[in-house]
Amino acid sequence: MAIARGAGTEIIRSVHLEIVDATYSDLIVGVQHHIYTVLSVISYCAAIQAAGNYLLMLVEGYDSKEGTSAQYHNIFRQDMQLYQTYVWNDKFSFNGFEPTNYTGPLDDATKQDAIADQGSSVVQSLIIRSEHADDNFHVNCTYIDQNNA
Repeated sequence: MAIARGAGTEIIRSVHLEIVDATYSDLIVGVQHHIYTVLSVISYCAAIQAAGNYLLMLVEGYDSKEGTSAQYHNIFRQDMQLYQTYVWNDKFSFNGFEPTNYTGPLDDATKQDAIADQGSSVVQSLIIRSEHADDNFHVNCTYIDQNNA
């Protein structure tokens, strides 16, 4: 049975990445009029170039203060050891697309509505990467995808 993905649906999704290294790897690629709530990210260090190399998770998206597109917003930076498992389970949400007709700073309800309306053509994404190309992390992400299209 196929999963319903139409307007008004809310589904739990997951993504599993076997090799996360210094290359930016997408965990969630936004879709316009969707809201994503991240439930957990579990990472396991299978190989590491140097003890203490970090794993970094960030959102590439709109800076509501400066009104700037495609900015990197760090969510966590975790130093890791070989065979360590790190569980990040603080919840947060982000929109699938950036706002349009908005210049910073966020200082009134009209701008707040523009953020919620997601009227631009610019995707927002959840991204993860490690410190070094020779690092190897296994990453599992579970999230809720709300389709408000």
